[in-house]
Amino acid sequence: MLLAINPHNPQQRLIQQVVDGLKRGDIICYPTDTGYGIGCDFSCQKAVKRIEQIKRRPKGKPFSFMCSDLTNISNYAHVSNIAYRLLKRNLPGPYTFVLPGTKLVPKAMSTKQKTVGIRVPENPICQMLLETLGNPIINTSLPADEDDTVASDPYDIECLYGKLLDLVIDGGEVFSDPSSLIDLTGDDPVVLREGKGDVTPFL
Repeated sequence: MLLAINPHNPQQRLIQQVVDGLKRGDIICYPTDTGYGIGCDFSCQKAVKRIEQIKRRPKGKPFSFMCSDLTNISNYAHVSNIAYRLLKRNLPGPYTFVLPGTKLVPKAMSTKQKTVGIRVPENPICQMLLETLGNPIINTSLPADEDDTVASDPYDIECLYGKLLDLVIDGGEVFSDPSSLIDLTGDDPVVLREGKGDVTPFL
């Protein structure tokens, strides 16, 4: 099912419709500031397992997830004073931050080292979904095709993956451009991947 939501001014009733589905265990495709992603309510284990199957993800490889804001992050990650200042200055934005996880994080989201990957997206649809749901949403990219390209048009996504998903949000075309990945588990930030987000503040 394809559901058109205004990318600049999302309609609350449509967001609520998506959130009701997420609470039931739906898997959705949604726009972020770094392309379309696949996700579910991160507390719904059945939905998480379905995403693992869709992505053919190796067991033990954790998913990153999205939080609505910095306060929300502190429920799921231990944030040092240094990390807090960096997060406050750079979020929301196209970054994934690696942080030490708390006990509230489900096993599928945490590494053996008990670290987690967390994002706070800038995309208005994403933001409103997270705020309305009240829980983090799993964040994983769409599978790439044979040419190693990732679909950017929601209609193409519906044609390619619609049978595997419960809902595709049409928030306009969004080209895939991975987030910058920053490790904030130590005393100094470490840039693990340079992507869409400017990494200068972390060097």
